[in-house]
Amino acid sequence: MGIVKICDALHQDLRVASTALSRSINAQAEHWIRLGMLAELHPDCTYQQLLRQLLRQEQANLKELLQ
Repeated sequence: MGIVKICDALHQDLRVASTALSRSINAQAEHWIRLGMLAELHPDCTYQQLLRQLLRQEQANLKELLQ
């Protein structure tokens, strides 16, 4: 695990979004990082398509845990 330094304004944005979406600040940051990585890898995809891909990845992880 590492430490990522971000500006105070972005940290405040994370705090607001995490509260609104019932996530921890770290979970919200991870979500935005994953979404951003997918967006850079698939610039032709819509936001909804990227979210579907994230959900498919989570389902795959859950299937591994249930085996």
